[in-house]
Amino acid sequence: MAYPMQLGFQDATSPIMEELLHFHDHTLMIVFLISSLVLYVISLMLTTKLTHTSTMDAQEVETIWTILPAIILILIALPSLRILYMMDEINNPSLTVKTMGHQWYWSYEYTDYEDLSFDSYMIPTSELKPGELRLLEVDNRVVLPMEMTIRMLVSSEDVLHSWAVPSLGLKTDAIPGRLNQTTLMSARPGLYYGQ
Repeated sequence: MAYPMQLGFQDATSPIMEELLHFHDHTLMIVFLISSLVLYVISLMLTTKLTHTSTMDAQEVETIWTILPAIILILIALPSLRILYMMDEINNPSLTVKTMGHQWYWSYEYTDYEDLSFDSYMIPTSELKPGELRLLEVDNRVVLPMEMTIRMLVSSEDVLHSWAVPSLGLKTDAIPGRLNQTTLMSARPGLYYGQ
């Protein structure tokens, strides 16, 4: 669960979200190093009066500032592609849950069991109990087992929706007439909010 003034991501609950957090830190360090180098070069250019004329049209400098960004892009792209493929894998799911978005609620159906479906409505602000979170509390929560691969089939009845649980690293669009699929696995028990 997020807390006030939180600057980073929520705590990771799934292995995919842990990978996403590591990739975020990896990329942030690269961006930080590039920004520091650019700030240093700009400050040097503004403070020094010396100009070395032979470096202004040196072939070596142009080669370096062409090849170096390509190497940096590869250092960012390879881990990103690995995570994308990991997120798209479906390894023999133990449970399948069909999720249908409606204008003001979600419908869930456990397809592995006969006649096990329910609607999940948001609790109005006037009916919230102390300690409950506005716009996040629902009357029927989805209950899922931990440490099991679960396939979520996400679609919509009327308009575009988005089914997201940030601590699991999930965000899937619910599009009318299209069935999207995502996989999740929770590494620890808990109550995870999404929208």
